[in-house]
Amino acid sequence: MKTQFKAQNTGQGTIFKNPVLEKLTKTHIAAPITAFTLVSSYVVFKGFTQYNLVVWQIAALFLAGLFLFTFVEYIMHRFLFHMDESTDLRKKVVYTMHGVHHDHPRDKDRLAMPVPLSLTLAFLFFLLYRLILGDLVYGFLPGFLMGYASYLGVHYMVHAVQPPKKGFWKYLWIHHGIHHYKQQERAFGVTTTIWDRIFGTMPK
Repeated sequence: MKTQFKAQNTGQGTIFKNPVLEKLTKTHIAAPITAFTLVSSYVVFKGFTQYNLVVWQIAALFLAGLFLFTFVEYIMHRFLFHMDESTDLRKKVVYTMHGVHHDHPRDKDRLAMPVPLSLTLAFLFFLLYRLILGDLVYGFLPGFLMGYASYLGVHYMVHAVQPPKKGFWKYLWIHHGIHHYKQQERAFGVTTTIWDRIFGTMPK
């Protein structure tokens, strides 16, 4: 599933000719991380105070949500952001969602989805998980959302901060760097490599 991306080291890409729409595509990394931390805290608070969830339930559900996010992260990155660009429409969609990031990986303003859009998607996930889990969603959704916040933090670290000298962060830094500059059809995991290992997409 090969894309047409050609990663560059610097610069900023343009998605829309309209300056207002173009401005709306850019997001400071602190905005979504702060927003999702606050939303998650509020949802947990509601779980405790209004839906009588206890500490062990919150903790178990939170970890389950966090784990599920890593799977969703992998699936979306592999099959949506890197879908086959067989039509002009698909090429446009892929470039708007992800291709511009591959062309300009050091553009710090495009390392996160705009907050209004990401919060809208979070609400849709809330409706889905509420339908499946009922009141348990108030423990599960915060873990899922903080999984996204963690993804944003790791992704920003990989692209905007000097590489660490050693340790797990260095491992993730190298893994994602391989995806950008060496093998774009592999290494889709950002916060973990577990799904690349399970589905056979670890770098060669």
